[in-house]
Amino acid sequence: MLCVLTVLCWSWAVLGHGLQKDSSGVGLCPSPCQCEEDGIFVLADCSELGLTAVPANLSHLTTYLDLSMNSISELQPRVFHSLHLLTELRISGNQLRYISGLALHGLHNLKVLMLQNNQLERLPNDIPWNLPNLLSLRLDANLLSEVPARSLGGLRSLRHLWLDDNSLTEIPVSALDSLPALQAMTLALNHITHIPDHAFSNLSSLVVLHLHNNQIQTMGERCFQGLLSLETLDLNYNNLPEFPTAIRTLAKLQELGFHNNNIRAIPERAFMGNRQLQTIHFYENPIQSVGRSAFQFLPKLHTLSLNGATQIRDFPDLKGTTSLETLTLTRAGLSTLPQRLCLQLPRLRVLELSHNQIEDLPSFYHCSALQEIGLQYNNIRRIERNTFQQLSSLRSLDLSFNSIEWIHPDAFISFHSLTKLDLSENGLTSLPVGGLGGLTHLKLKGNMELYEDFSPELFTRMRYDP
Repeated sequence: MLCVLTVLCWSWAVLGHGLQKDSSGVGLCPSPCQCEEDGIFVLADCSELGLTAVPANLSHLTTYLDLSMNSISELQPRVFHSLHLLTELRISGNQLRYISGLALHGLHNLKVLMLQNNQLERLPNDIPWNLPNLLSLRLDANLLSEVPARSLGGLRSLRHLWLDDNSLTEIPVSALDSLPALQAMTLALNHITHIPDHAFSNLSSLVVLHLHNNQIQTMGERCFQGLLSLETLDLNYNNLPEFPTAIRTLAKLQELGFHNNNIRAIPERAFMGNRQLQTIHFYENPIQSVGRSAFQFLPKLHTLSLNGATQIRDFPDLKGTTSLETLTLTRAGLSTLPQRLCLQLPRLRVLELSHNQIEDLPSFYHCSALQEIGLQYNNIRRIERNTFQQLSSLRSLDLSFNSIEWIHPDAFISFHSLTKLDLSENGLTSLPVGGLGGLTHLKLKGNMELYEDFSPELFTRMRYDP
């Protein structure tokens, strides 16, 4: 699963009651808002009060103002003009359709502005919002179909921008050019179909970019040029028919997601420019071929998910990808595993290979760090003595729904940490118990010819679940 967009916010308690005046007699908290003092400053909570307008007589010492979940449909020009100390303004969950450039006039110290869950249809273009110190802007869950070129021009310090869950059909290239300090942005849950070349060319500080749940079908080969700091890219749930070779320009990319697309082939040297990659989520694509060198020489990759690649017949060559800890390749067409699997992947901790056609297992001797193995729903018939030899860290082994008829008497002898073993729905006539003394869960259902009566003394830690 990919990283969540970083939220930059400040939390203050807004629980107090009854503040009416400061020492000079200036009104502090208009009824029925709740306020609290923070030193000499005022934190005002006016949320969920059915307000249709911004309360009058707000103290000029207010630093936090929450107007969310009301019925405000319009902001008058300069309505906040006296709140020069305001650093956080929440107006989410109202009925705003438009906010003029003058409505936020005077908020030169504002750092957080939350406008999500309104009905905003457009942003100001003639007189942009002038918020020189704004760091975080939420515009998600509105009705925006475009972001005019000049609309964000007064937000030069902006670091976090939410534009997800709107009606955008294009990347707002011109508007983004004026945000050189941007570090995290989401354009997810829109209707974007294409990413043009140089779409993010001025965002050299951007670290996180979410583009999931759009309708992206095409991408320019240079669409990510300029993203010199990007570490997380989410392209999940789009309509990409081809592998996005544009990602090769992202030298600092660490987390990549483009599962649930229509990609059929992973080319040779697919990630040749992404040596810093740590996580790849590629599942639920109709993959029919994987280049032999596709996942080679990714020295920092620790998680690779390829489940659902139903046409893959050969196990990918992972030479040089020696840090891999989690490998998921389920519901593919694998029939064999490489004999040198554990020599290539000495740090492997989780191996999920269920729903394949695997018949013979290699020795996992050199996978001494393995903690979980999932081999259910394959065609395995035998477990040899050396199959699981020296897996002293293994905690969970699932071999259910195979055709296992024979297990070597010493096959489990080195299982010092195993607590869960599932052998249900096989063809066992006997079960070797050496090494299984630490089990808490053992499943044997469906082995119709297994009649052994195991002594409770063999499994002193066993939990008997219904």
